Amino acid sequence: MPETIYDVVIVGSGPAGYTAAIRAGQYGLKTAMIEKDGLLGGTCLHVGCIPTKALLFNAELWDQLRDAKEFGIEGVESRKLNWAAVQERKAKIVSKHAKGLEFLMRKNKVETVKGYGKLTGSAQNGVHTVEVSHAGKSSPLQAKNVILATGSEARMIPGLAPSDSVLTNIEILNLKTIPKSLVIVGAGAVGVEFASIFRSFDAEVTLIEMLPRLVPVEDEEVSKELARVYRKRGINFHTGAKVEKIDQTKAGIAVTFTVDGKSQTIEAEKILIAVGRKPRTENIGLETTHIKPDRGFIKTDSWMQTAEPGVYAVGDIVLGTPQLAHVGAMEGIVAVSKIAGKAAKPVNPEHIPNATYCHPEIGSVGLTEARAEELGYNVKIGKFPFTANSRASIVGAHEGFIKIVSDADYGEILGVHIIGPQATELIAEAVAAMELEATVEDLMWTIHAHPTLAEAMLDASNSVYGIAINA
Repeated sequence: MPETIYDVVIVGSGPAGYTAAIRAGQYGLKTAMIEKDGLLGGTCLHVGCIPTKALLFNAELWDQLRDAKEFGIEGVESRKLNWAAVQERKAKIVSKHAKGLEFLMRKNKVETVKGYGKLTGSAQNGVHTVEVSHAGKSSPLQAKNVILATGSEARMIPGLAPSDSVLTNIEILNLKTIPKSLVIVGAGAVGVEFASIFRSFDAEVTLIEMLPRLVPVEDEEVSKELARVYRKRGINFHTGAKVEKIDQTKAGIAVTFTVDGKSQTIEAEKILIAVGRKPRTENIGLETTHIKPDRGFIKTDSWMQTAEPGVYAVGDIVLGTPQLAHVGAMEGIVAVSKIAGKAAKPVNPEHIPNATYCHPEIGSVGLTEARAEELGYNVKIGKFPFTANSRASIVGAHEGFIKIVSDADYGEILGVHIIGPQATELIAEAVAAMELEATVEDLMWTIHAHPTLAEAMLDASNSVYGIAINA
């Protein structure tokens, strides 16, 4: 029998890979997806987005119980945290969705192949060969198109390796007990989320960030508000700080760092290294192709096509796009749509939402105020605090605000920045508005249900012109 030639072979089953596979199946393409690990879902499902957010929800419930008296609920002072049960619930959520992915592959007629996929060179007669290694054996898969979705892994500080006291996102999600003290190096999304989780569970938490502020990719006012709330929560942090050395001690670790030229040392039970993620592009056969990685990342065009015809790259390995699950998923859809000859549109970098699930949550899209000014826009700002929103009062979450960055000349919405309750949900309205080229005036005339947190978006749009009803 002749060998099967697939329309598309996808290497990696994270959000970018499995989304591409499902859409390829929906379009009737003969599809195979290669996964080196035992379960589908990649970093996001197993040691990233999903388990982290499960723990954050536990932490939120724990905080609400702490404040139960305010809501007229008494007798919860004797509450007790069963950390093993917390971990078990997290594991059940992950397992459920991993099984769900297996079902979706069968439903969409996607063949899953266990093993490590590697390119073998340019296409021969229009057909690529991907070598798949598994259990000491290797076999070729042939395809007209290949989508690389190999994902990323945590960057480690040179000279360090994961251990009982030195953690990455993988180890910290599997702790048997809550540490009494935790130092986190890096105050991006991962760092501030884990700071939020473990502070809720009464750990002494210290963040060390090399850049001048927490969540440095966010609007500066959002960073200031998060810093204010974290001080109130008792989360310690040092910005503009450089880690000089990390030593193992009998009790855990000692971290020496400098701020403004002054050296400090703090000790803790554990340290989490959250200084970013590096693309997994080594040993996948790029050297046999025309693809020349840039610091490990792969350059693509707007349709996710690489320098090697018929080979696409999506997700965390792509040069110049944020390492976010939802970005990878959309890139997978864009690549498959191009392969299938279906109508599609490239990812617009200005319409990618950021979502950080610390408490208070952060959601943002588009330009910050500073970036809009740098680009020469005539910037007009609207800002509305959740303290003036009735639903925020009802749910007892008053921290934060919605900030709209607009172009004063045309009313164009350039960016929206939210810190506060359900910010990661509320940001979706702003993304949709920007995708549909809505103006500030369009938002002002959009009726929002009352009482809702979403009403704060209505007030924020009105505040651009200084006429917010509730402020």
